[in-house]
Amino acid sequence: MDLNTRGLVNYLLLPVSGIFYFLSTLRKFLYQVGLLTVRHFDVPVIVVGNITVGGSGKTPIVIALVDHFKQQGKKVGVVSRGYKGSHQQGSLLVDKNTHASKSGDEPLLIATQTQAVVMVNKDRAQAVKDLISNHKVDLVISDDGLQHYAMGRDVEIAVIDGKRRFGNGLFLPAGPLRESVSRLKSVDFVINNGALHAGEISSELVPKVFINVGTGKEKSLNFFKDKTCHGIAGIGYPQRFFDSLNALGVHVLPHVFADHYIYSKKDLEFTDGHPILMTAKDCVKCKEFATDRMWYLQVEADLSDDFLKQLSSKL
Repeated sequence: MDLNTRGLVNYLLLPVSGIFYFLSTLRKFLYQVGLLTVRHFDVPVIVVGNITVGGSGKTPIVIALVDHFKQQGKKVGVVSRGYKGSHQQGSLLVDKNTHASKSGDEPLLIATQTQAVVMVNKDRAQAVKDLISNHKVDLVISDDGLQHYAMGRDVEIAVIDGKRRFGNGLFLPAGPLRESVSRLKSVDFVINNGALHAGEISSELVPKVFINVGTGKEKSLNFFKDKTCHGIAGIGYPQRFFDSLNALGVHVLPHVFADHYIYSKKDLEFTDGHPILMTAKDCVKCKEFATDRMWYLQVEADLSDDFLKQLSSKL
């Protein structure tokens, strides 16, 4: 079902969407009036989330923020629900040796690329508490969790996909909305990933280098220009990745997998010998069976100095 258009199935699901909207609004109200408990902390908490499902590009922004605050000498912790990971109870400390099937791919990607202290827990508030108690962090960033109201926060950042924005404008499951678009009025910053829009902070995912999944060897962005390559993407918005490869002059044979898909060796056994290009999020799930044909495109979120100064002023 396409959450960016309005078809028969979308309209048939509207009654369910109405129930979802009512329950989510009631839950938020109960936190606001104090009937459900919000846990507050002694260190600043920044939430980087969205009001829609699907890939809006928030994880690269989390990584960019971690790197920014680390450069300021802060010890940064990151919390995540560990979506699609098998870990269920308590807090899991994630490092480069953790298997993606246990932690989820995004926490593993963040831990691998930033070396920050990353904690997975279905109860994000408990993960924050454990980071503070056991790892003495100066700052916590939550990857997603805008709707996790039990976790107190000092700054809210909502990330919007610049092309798809709010899809068909309907609530789950008829559309992609988790909360009303009016929710954006209450957050501290709205980051638009990939476009310009009045009142929103523009950000771009900037390709940097191709890195071999197995060896770590690097190649420049023009290395695969005019070459035919398999492009694999198990992310929320695969076309963004394929568009990036096309812009680099790659002749892409696209292969779309489900978001957070856990790859097996057989998934990538293409017999034609063409290079296999993937995202960093895919890479962390392919290292165990990587061959020298497999490369990932390293990207960085470009955030303005003005935004970073405004963010720091709120902490």
